[in-house]
Amino acid sequence: MSRNPALAKIHIAKKELAIDDETYRAMLQSIAGVSSSKDLTDAGVTKVLAHLQRCGWKPKAAAQAGKKPSVGRGRKALIGKVEALLAEAKRPWSYADAMAKRMFGVDKTDWLDADQLVRLVAALTYDAKRHGRNLG
Repeated sequence: MSRNPALAKIHIAKKELAIDDETYRAMLQSIAGVSSSKDLTDAGVTKVLAHLQRCGWKPKAAAQAGKKPSVGRGRKALIGKVEALLAEAKRPWSYADAMAKRMFGVDKTDWLDADQLVRLVAALTYDAKRHGRNLG
């Protein structure tokens, strides 16, 4: 497990288990011999995560790759184009959702209006050209 996501899991567990800072630091000291998570070794991270799970914390499954949005007929062709561009780039629907959030402040691709979908297709097309992918 890479370091930053592992440390993030420790802090998520701390929050979800409602552990106060003093108790948290005491736990780090007793489990791994450090007073701050930044000082944890890889083995220490593993020990702390295992301890937090024994205390009742259940890590959530990783986010799914996303699903194709359901939309009305008027936007079906645009959604099909987005789907094709994502497939060509081997990217999940969550990538398009993240672009929608960044470009328009809208959380989901299926919430975009037709004009926004046209602009999303343009951005994905630009990305494909930039990365040298064949568009047809």
